[in-house]
Amino acid sequence: MASLISTVTLSNILLVVLLSSSAANAQLSANFYANSCPNLQTIVRNAMTQAVNRERRMGASILRLFFHDCFVNGCDASILLDDTATFTGEKNAAPNRNSARGFEVIDTIKSNVEAACNATVSCADILALAARDGVVLLGGPSWQVPLGRRDARTASQSAANSQIPSPFANLPALISSFSAKGLNARDLTALSGGHTIGLARCTTFRGRIYNDTNINANFAATRRANCPASGGDNNLAPLDIQTPGTFDNNYYRNLLAQRGLLHSDQELFNGGSTDALVRTYSNNPATFSADFTAAMVRMGNISPLTGTNGEIRRNCRVVN
Repeated sequence: MASLISTVTLSNILLVVLLSSSAANAQLSANFYANSCPNLQTIVRNAMTQAVNRERRMGASILRLFFHDCFVNGCDASILLDDTATFTGEKNAAPNRNSARGFEVIDTIKSNVEAACNATVSCADILALAARDGVVLLGGPSWQVPLGRRDARTASQSAANSQIPSPFANLPALISSFSAKGLNARDLTALSGGHTIGLARCTTFRGRIYNDTNINANFAATRRANCPASGGDNNLAPLDIQTPGTFDNNYYRNLLAQRGLLHSDQELFNGGSTDALVRTYSNNPATFSADFTAAMVRMGNISPLTGTNGEIRRNCRVVN
């Protein structure tokens, strides 16, 4: 084996790596709409700028929408489909009901894109771009979004109920749910950093602030003031107590101080395999940004519909 390796030139190794990388990502391309809808990214960015200027939380809401879409049968805009008399979508699955939001923002972007490039750009790609722009508008890193996804003609409420990671999950369950989507523990830890922005409902963290022992006492007391032991399910608290409207690495610093809001957050720093990575991200925002953007691209590559699969929806809420 050693003699074989020694005969391979560095250029050949690099060529193999490049070919492997391009083959893995051949389905999607950052310049997919370069000719068919050249102003796409500007249209999406302008609409997201308006949305975030109206409500900073919307950047986090759109990011969560993309995450919940990708974890159910891939990034195919299935989460955007409305229920009808004969169709049950994902909006009323337990992880989305009363919490998934931002649908009207995607509707606005889609309308603007349709006006410029009729029946050309998928809702799935619009959601992927909007998620990136929401992060950037809140001070986070940017990345090239691979494009070329098509939209699903169906959805799965049962898959949404079973495949979207739970805020009550322990670390092995989280690692397992990410692994099922082709994402590793590093991806899990980096993507969880998206909780540096946004708010969570009392019902998702009540168990942590009343029952968990690995929690800062003052932090728990502060959260209990707005999340009673019963009732107030929809009362909100920031996932990052310091800077909930800014994309930074304070999320990880909070975990070091046992101030993770969700049980699943604190599991990332609780004597397990991801502790060292949490320390790294808390001390090195550049490493976090690099890993987060790489993980977002990998998540965006989960089972995309391409070619003649799926469709380009005219209205993101209904199939054509």
